[in-house]
Amino acid sequence: MKREYSGVPLVGVGAVVVHRKTDTTSNYVLLVKRGQPPGKGLWAIPGGLVKYGESLVEAVERELEEETGIKARAQGIVWVDEVIIYNNNGIKYHYVIVDFLMKPLDNLINPRPSSDVEDAKWFEISTTNINNIKVTITTRRLLKYLLDKDFKPSLLPITREKASIEYRGSKC
Repeated sequence: MKREYSGVPLVGVGAVVVHRKTDTTSNYVLLVKRGQPPGKGLWAIPGGLVKYGESLVEAVERELEEETGIKARAQGIVWVDEVIIYNNNGIKYHYVIVDFLMKPLDNLINPRPSSDVEDAKWFEISTTNINNIKVTITTRRLLKYLLDKDFKPSLLPITREKASIEYRGSKC
């Protein structure tokens, strides 16, 4: 599906990976420098679009590994946001983004940026430096929320089971 002027909102997922280094009380968040529009050149939470037939959880775990090489398990939904970008021709982009708090599956959490992103690295997030990082608007809102919650946000529960519906004897 085309992303520009798609005519429908596209569903995206974001992987929120928070790390507290043992020698400090500072919180670090994994960000990627976007290699494609919208937001090309800005830092953002790793993520991307949900593929047809893929669950939200499968999508966020896949996108995180594809963009950074980090394997993690989704813990719950931490944030939902949307992006609508207009220009003279109408709505150029419309994304609904579901962000998940992720738990890395190992302690080796050194990101390796993929070809989709320009870079991937850990950023210390504090009230003093949050405005100095060139991030997407949705990432800025998410980071401010995490700061307000002292990086202990409430999570909406998730399921790993796919729902299927029987319709006239065939699965949908």
